[in-house]
Amino acid sequence: MKKALIVWGGWDGHQPKEVAGLFRSQLEREGFEVEVSDTLEAFADGEKLKGLDLIVPVWTMGRIEQQWVNNVSAAVQSGVGLAGCHGGMCDAFRENTDWQFMTGGQWVAHPGNDGVEHKVEIKAGSSPLVAGIEDFTVATEQYYLHVDPANEVLATTRFPLAPGPHAANKAVDMPVVWTKRWGHGRVYYNSLGHQANIMEIPAVKELMRRGFNWCAEGKALAPANEPTEAYTGMADNQL
Repeated sequence: MKKALIVWGGWDGHQPKEVAGLFRSQLEREGFEVEVSDTLEAFADGEKLKGLDLIVPVWTMGRIEQQWVNNVSAAVQSGVGLAGCHGGMCDAFRENTDWQFMTGGQWVAHPGNDGVEHKVEIKAGSSPLVAGIEDFTVATEQYYLHVDPANEVLATTRFPLAPGPHAANKAVDMPVVWTKRWGHGRVYYNSLGHQANIMEIPAVKELMRRGFNWCAEGKALAPANEPTEAYTGMADNQL
C-alpha cells in the first residue's frame, strides 16, 4: 500500500483543514495509507519522509526550519512524490527560495481577488494527466505566479482580465497546472483551490487525483541505489 503524508496549516483563509480532509478522502479512495499532520514538525524526520510515496503540503505562508525543507527536498530527490495546490504549495514559506525552486513557482498576485471568472485552458496532448479533460471556467482567484521555465505546463489561463498595472503589458498565458522533476522525484502543482469548494469541482478533483497518483508512482520507477547529488540549497551558505 502506498503511503502519503498531508501536512496542513498556515493561513486559515485557504481552509487548509478542509482541503486536507478532502485530499485525505480522495487518497484513501485511491488505496493510500494516509497520515495527516497539522504541524511542520512532520517534516523533521528525514528518513521517515523517504519511506513515503507522496507528500502533500497544504500550508500557506508561515516560516519553516531550513533543515525541514532540506528533509523534504532529499525525500523528493530520492523518488518520493510532491503534489499540492494553490497557496498550500506555491505560496508556502515565502522567504524560502529552496522551497520555491523545488515546487516550481511562487504566487505573487491575484488581480481582481476572489471571484474572478476565468477560463482554464487544457494543453491537449501535453500529457496523459490531462487526457480527456476539457477546458473549463471557474470563478475564484486567478493566480499570477513566477514560474520555473523547466516546468512542463499542462494547463494555462489568460491574463489580464482584472484591471491593474500588469494590464499595460501584452496578454500572457499563465500556467495553472504543471509538473516537474526534482532528482528522481515527481512534482505536481495546480494553482486552483482558494477554498475547499473549488477542489470539489469535478475537473479540478480529477486533475488532483491524477496528479497524486502520478507523483506517487514515481518512487517505484526511481533507480535503485542510484541517489542524486543531494541539493540542500543556498540557505546553508552565506552569500
